[in-house]
Amino acid sequence: MEKEYVFKDEKDLYATIGKNIRYYRKLYSLNKKELTQENLAEIANVSTSLIGNLESKKTYQGISIYNLYKISNILEVPIEKFFIDR
Repeated sequence: MEKEYVFKDEKDLYATIGKNIRYYRKLYSLNKKELTQENLAEIANVSTSLIGNLESKKTYQGISIYNLYKISNILEVPIEKFFIDR
């Protein structure tokens, strides 16, 4: 069961968002058509490095609400799902 998460700091928040972007991008690839980091970045009009850094467990990367909104629309996932710890 999904649970809402209390973030201990900004880094924790962005790590959860990045983990969920990766999760939903992979899910999209399984259910619809393959969507690579490069494809997602191009459609969202953001850099590939932004998507890569967000999905990486080794890098601390922030994201604007607007860019997260665009990604949520592309992946067809409500934006609040990116804030849930899985």
